[in-house]
Amino acid sequence: MPHQSLFKDHPAIVPPALATGMSVVDLIEVLGRTSFEARNVHRAARLLERMVADNDVIWLGIAGAGVAGGMGGMITSLIEAGVIDVICSTGAQVYHDLHFAFDLPVKAVSPNWDDNALRRHGDTRIYDIGIREKETLEAQDALIRRFVRECYPQLSGRALSSWEFNRSLGQWVAQTAKYPQRSFVAAAARNDVPVFWDSLANHSIAMNLVLTDRTGLPVSLSAQKDIFDSAAIVFATARTGFIELGGGGPKNFIQQTSPTISQILGIDFEGADRGLQIGTAIEREGSLSGCTFSEAVTWGKYRKVDEDKMVQIWGEYSVIFPLLAAYVLAKCPPRPPKRIAAQLPHCAEKLEQAR
Repeated sequence: MPHQSLFKDHPAIVPPALATGMSVVDLIEVLGRTSFEARNVHRAARLLERMVADNDVIWLGIAGAGVAGGMGGMITSLIEAGVIDVICSTGAQVYHDLHFAFDLPVKAVSPNWDDNALRRHGDTRIYDIGIREKETLEAQDALIRRFVRECYPQLSGRALSSWEFNRSLGQWVAQTAKYPQRSFVAAAARNDVPVFWDSLANHSIAMNLVLTDRTGLPVSLSAQKDIFDSAAIVFATARTGFIELGGGGPKNFIQQTSPTISQILGIDFEGADRGLQIGTAIEREGSLSGCTFSEAVTWGKYRKVDEDKMVQIWGEYSVIFPLLAAYVLAKCPPRPPKRIAAQLPHCAEKLEQAR
């Protein structure tokens, strides 16, 4: 005797049609009625919408080279709409973000080049992003060192977290750059969105600090302060949602906040509430980039396995992130900025008192 189908209560797939003049919201709704990663894009869009509507403190992790390729404007749009409250970026993306603010050459090029010829001509590239060594990189290096010289009184005398350094940097960019509106770092500083680095050493800004240290302008950065301050934000705020563009260091940095509280500081804490990741890493090779949210629950990084609260999309984020950003900007009214940077001393005190 045949059993009743276990699929009987699931929605039927009815091939959806496309219409002229469809909005991004309409398109994502269509994707939700299909399958594979298209359906995950719809799930992620709805999850992000709930994060905003439920007033989550939303973190953005930025790995890869998306900002160098021009995606910083999308991040700025989300900051200005109050969607993004905290950022963890590679230091490289903060460095490359400033090229646009200071109008340094960054070109859209083909990825198919004789790289030996590029080197001889003083050109360098990140896949299909063309950058001049002298006019872009060396000019940017000089600007970083100028920032340290001009802002040294506020950078010296104490150990800084990366978000404090980047806040000062963003404020300086807003005052001195030709096009400050092109910089997400400047937008973050203006809206009191802390921008952490996943590493204090693995980027050109830190490379330049090696020289300023040796010319009488030492800057002290503290990884421990970064870890404590980031954990304090998660501990002191009511609900946390993570968006991860790629994996790598930024994914690890934002997800280690809860284990810092529970495993290291010994405070009863269950982890973040919701997570969304876009990336191409696969689970089976064991890297953190490909680690599933379900696996992360076993480390105390998230509260529990729940498909409605955790969505991982296999795909290249330069395609998918703009769709999600446009969707949430269309669906959700702007939120007032939470100004987490201004609240950080209170957050840190709250975590310290809980120990």
